[in-house]
Amino acid sequence: MQKIAILGSTGSIGRNTLDVVDRLSPRFQVVAISGGINTGLLAEQTARYKPEIVSVSTTAHAKDLTERLEALNTALPKIYVGMDGMLAVATHPQAEIVVSATVGALGLLPTYKAIELGRRVAIANKEPLVMAGELMQKRARENGAEILPVDSEHNALHQCLRGEKNHEVVKLVLTASGGPFRNTPREEMEKASIAQAMKHPTWQMGSKITIDSATMMNKGLEVIEAHWLFGFAPEQIDIVIHPQSVVHSMIELVDGSFLAQLGRTDMRLPIQYALTYPDRLVLDLPRLDLTSLQKLEFFAPDRERFPAIDLSYKALRLGGIAPAVLNAANEVAVAAFLAGKIGFMDISRVIAQAISTCEKQGVKELNSIEDALNADTQTRQLTEGFIAELASLTLVGKS
Repeated sequence: MQKIAILGSTGSIGRNTLDVVDRLSPRFQVVAISGGINTGLLAEQTARYKPEIVSVSTTAHAKDLTERLEALNTALPKIYVGMDGMLAVATHPQAEIVVSATVGALGLLPTYKAIELGRRVAIANKEPLVMAGELMQKRARENGAEILPVDSEHNALHQCLRGEKNHEVVKLVLTASGGPFRNTPREEMEKASIAQAMKHPTWQMGSKITIDSATMMNKGLEVIEAHWLFGFAPEQIDIVIHPQSVVHSMIELVDGSFLAQLGRTDMRLPIQYALTYPDRLVLDLPRLDLTSLQKLEFFAPDRERFPAIDLSYKALRLGGIAPAVLNAANEVAVAAFLAGKIGFMDISRVIAQAISTCEKQGVKELNSIEDALNADTQTRQLTEGFIAELASLTLVGKS
């Protein structure tokens, strides 16, 4: 029986991970979970899986969780708070597998600490690899840790690359649904509402990643992530729009052949793959019916309407702290859009300003996790200033 710790157990990936654990019972045992602010669901998960450690966001949430567990007559686990709690979950002494399913830069340090301990890390959180992929891969090699992707696109690439020699691979091809604005004119995107941006055509996801899909920043981040996961140069990583979301990613080989991974849009498949690799086990879910597929389409993304793509390639090529700057600026800009402070297309404008500032100041090297965290903090402060300036200009323009 393998022991699992889950960072982000109440989110979509966390819930699906627990469903996979149930389906594969008694192969896995959950020993630690973190769930942020959703104490209601966290209490239910704690009562069901009986982890030794549970982490929440604040002391108020810890009190609420305690009361909920007492009402359920459930034995109290050790309850931790904030980053200390996430680190306690990630470094639980018995955990052999750590599922990193938090959102944003918050998952960087816990994920890194799990890698330092030589654990298998099933990573669904893009941001740690974007911010510090080189450092994480170096530490994984030094400590015998495994980093296995849970993101459907990178998981598909991992499957396609099994048994292939890297020098025989010409290109990695990440597929994208195109989001809600795939065919929307730019002038309409300038006026897009939060509700319109949140209407993803394929996946049900959290608000931040849904907006990233709408801007296609999610694909830009995935390019950076794919570079560090698989070791291919930026010019060997491509993006295509694939509205049907059946082909989750592909590789092109030197002889002109393509290998693709196809499947239903169900995150339980890549989660189980990451948990059980190198084994493949039966997964009792509805199967993809090839005869029902009327067409599979592929289009090049419009980089003028989706400038986040080129900004991501630029950050990757700049290297050093630039990807961490890109990520921090994006997180702040997305939050500002969701709060109604800036327009949809302003998200990319703010990110471009942050990258430009980073380049003008001279891109600093990334020598430690502290460098990535410092870049994140400084960029967030800088980006808040950009947003305030943009908001003031908008108000002047309306007056």
